Amino acid sequence: MKEVKQLAGQTIIYGLGTIVPRFLNYAIMTFFYTRIFRKEEYGVITELYAWMVLFLIILTYGMETGFFRFSQKRDYEKIYSTSLISLFITSSLFLLLTNIFVEPFSELLKYKNNQDYIRMFCAILAIDAFSAIPFARLRRENKALIFSIIKISNVIITIGVVVFLLKIAPGLYKSGTGVITEILRKFYNPEYGVGYVFVANLIGSGATLIMLLPYIVKIKNGFDIEIWKNMIKYSFPLLVAGIGGSLNDAVDKVLLRRLIDQDKALYTVGEYGAGYKIGVLMALFIQMFRFAAEPFFFERADKKNAKEIYAYVMKYFVIFMLLLFLIINLYRPIIQYILGQPYRNSLVVVPMISFAYLLYGIYVNHSIWYKINDLTRFGVYITLSGAVVTVIINVLFIPIYGYMASAWAHVASYMTMIILSFVLASKYYPVDYKMKKLIPYFIVAVGVVIFDNIFKYKSITEELIVNTIFIAAFIIYAQIKDKALSAILKK
Repeated sequence: MKEVKQLAGQTIIYGLGTIVPRFLNYAIMTFFYTRIFRKEEYGVITELYAWMVLFLIILTYGMETGFFRFSQKRDYEKIYSTSLISLFITSSLFLLLTNIFVEPFSELLKYKNNQDYIRMFCAILAIDAFSAIPFARLRRENKALIFSIIKISNVIITIGVVVFLLKIAPGLYKSGTGVITEILRKFYNPEYGVGYVFVANLIGSGATLIMLLPYIVKIKNGFDIEIWKNMIKYSFPLLVAGIGGSLNDAVDKVLLRRLIDQDKALYTVGEYGAGYKIGVLMALFIQMFRFAAEPFFFERADKKNAKEIYAYVMKYFVIFMLLLFLIINLYRPIIQYILGQPYRNSLVVVPMISFAYLLYGIYVNHSIWYKINDLTRFGVYITLSGAVVTVIINVLFIPIYGYMASAWAHVASYMTMIILSFVLASKYYPVDYKMKKLIPYFIVAVGVVIFDNIFKYKSITEELIVNTIFIAAFIIYAQIKDKALSAILKK
């Protein structure tokens, strides 16, 4: 199937802009942070970036998907300029209001003594929200390479600034000489610590905005109020659905801080956040797939073989994600070194978190049914149902089981969303995904991970050899059963 081969190619290119920078962020920054920050300090980073997930959904309010949907049928440049101006206005208002009311806003987030963190937090949010539409334009025009270069540049700049401010600058401040040292002693505070993480992120976001200027300044046709109303009508349910989805991602860190002993709150959030980072490596592939798949699915929605394409994509997506699930869990003896020694107890959540994101990937793949049929209200029902499950499990069981309850809440939430999505789609847009044929893959993959967690190996070397054999066996099984490795290339 030539079209699916094209999607695979686009997904790989988008991987440069999603997996590469985010992996650098995980592998380098998580490695770095968990070795220089105490768990309480890392808890600050974990919680505020969890809030960022939620606020970014609110500030983009579904306009990315709205842009893709409407630009298929109407004046492309007018849709683009209307979307861009809309986000510019709302992002600017957010930045203005949060700076005016920074004191109550900081107190709401429980950072009343760190208002400078919150000011930078809001500036990063405003820039990233506004940048969403220029990035969407690059995706819409299949400029995946430019998209990737800008994304990678953002992370390289951020990492460079972080390493300088937290590793190099302290030494220069104490014993350096020359002009740079003199400047540092005027503006640098070695005790600022975690605050420099937000400084670096703000510089990275600002640099990204500058790189996107060629796609911002060339807007045409201004702002069309009628188009905007129609886009908001379409996108608003996606906003509500997005809030539900972001709650699934972020609310566990927020509730952890508020439902356990306050003396250990940020400590626990920091420890959980480190283990969560390893499990959420699954999300990297999902993100790059979504960037490529969303415009791909919309462009083919009116074709006769659209449902066949969707089913075909789902099949090999699931097989690949299960392989990734195995790699993350069976190579934990190596992956664990991303985390500093004090944080490695949290690796116990990796199987649950990685499996939860496997389920989430299936939902992302399947959810196209309500987007292409303008039935986005169902996205609201599904994601809010998942969010309710997340909140209930966290509230009831965090006081008893701590962050293990948060890990299992992710699994329960995404399973709920998948079930609801398939039930509703069977009525409004039935596609035969033949999911029953994929059950053996799930049984094999989950069974192997359970075995790995129960069996006691004599050494790490023995564990890695056995687990490599398991992964190779899974690949052979997939190739024999479904020709998984060669299917896309042959088509």
